[in-house]
Amino acid sequence: MALPAYRHLLRSITLAFRDDTRLLTSALSSARSNFESCRSLPPGDAATKVAHAEEVAEVLRRNVVQGMSEAKEGEKFQLRIHEHTERGSNETVKSTGQALMGAGVSGGCCGGGAAAASGPAA
Repeated sequence: MALPAYRHLLRSITLAFRDDTRLLTSALSSARSNFESCRSLPPGDAATKVAHAEEVAEVLRRNVVQGMSEAKEGEKFQLRIHEHTERGSNETVKSTGQALMGAGVSGGCCGGGAAAASGPAA
């Protein structure tokens, strides 16, 4: 049960961070050390950790994309979107925005405009 989850996590890490050697090495090392530290867990706790590893692997595979600077000025970025990247429709974004406006929330994501208008947070 843990070995397939570990392999899935390693493949997802490799897919997500393929072109960033430093981050790829760090993520692979972190995954290994986390799995090694959980070797002696009781079966119930181990199942929870395995489920968490599977969830992390899915997030990495479907929701993480790399952005690499195209120009020397760093103003343009090329995104590496692969076949496993989750692509949402603009309709879901539009419907969420309409629902927020209907609820009286204004000014940016999560009511950010209202927070900015009241001044800096303490």
